[in-house]
Amino acid sequence: MVEGKFATTVTCMDGRIQLPLAKWIKENYLVDYVDTITEPGMDKKIADNADLEHVKTKVKISINAHKSSLIVVSGHSDCAGNPVSDKEHIYQIKKGVEVISSWGLGVSVIGAWVDSSWDVSIV
Repeated sequence: MVEGKFATTVTCMDGRIQLPLAKWIKENYLVDYVDTITEPGMDKKIADNADLEHVKTKVKISINAHKSSLIVVSGHSDCAGNPVSDKEHIYQIKKGVEVISSWGLGVSVIGAWVDSSWDVSIV
């Protein structure tokens, strides 16, 4: 049996955001571990709600196997996989929260923005 509290992040593959995002989630949501599901420009992919079965499958594994109780949809500044304005990223993150919430997973879903200084904030 897995021990410890888990959260899950659905985020960009960019390695620069992984540590700041995981640290922020651990500190603000009092979890021990953060499962990370990545794709380039993930905020756009989730917001577009297209071809997400593989993402949904991974989120369900995190929830079922690790008892993750929080999903964090995030995006970041200077994203090579989704080179849009910060404002557009934030819109996509909010839309992504709606999309994942609509899956009826029974867990909390929030959005987080990682800015150009690698600081994280809720959106």
